[in-house]
Amino acid sequence: MLTARQPTRLSEAGLHFYNHNVDTSPEFYAKIIATRTLEDRIDTLANVRAAGIKVCCGGIVGMGESVEERIGILLLLANLPTHPEGVRINLWNEVKGVPVSDAPERHAGAPDRNSSHNDAQESVAIVRRMTIHSDELQALCFLAVANTIFIGDVLLTTKNPQRDSDAQLLDRLGIKL
Repeated sequence: MLTARQPTRLSEAGLHFYNHNVDTSPEFYAKIIATRTLEDRIDTLANVRAAGIKVCCGGIVGMGESVEERIGILLLLANLPTHPEGVRINLWNEVKGVPVSDAPERHAGAPDRNSSHNDAQESVAIVRRMTIHSDELQALCFLAVANTIFIGDVLLTTKNPQRDSDAQLLDRLGIKL
């Protein structure tokens, strides 16, 4: 979370984009996150915007949320005073010991926590940007007009594919950087 002054200092240091996800829909938020409120996240986005920094913001699917709650993430982003310049939809990665990974299904009729490729492809067709983890799914999403991937060793706590692996996939798909 950023205070009102911190983004100004980041902007003065040359920061142009700030990534800050809302993680999930307002309806599902309290079932997943207890360390901060959704309003805390929205306040951070407002502080970043007030400093003239562009926002990249999205959420995570595959944590046991319903389809309506997945749509709720997009509705939340669409109803922000200014739309994010970049939207990330991340697929939940099972991490042993993390309650979401170890918990039973949260809703009767909720999609499998391991989101299907079709769900991910539909999401990317809506938001046009996506962070995903399998070559097959990345290829499908690029065909559905995704235009961003994260490159690097680690994203938060989850290892990313090696840079050479990403480069090879892009080459196989005929995508030029």
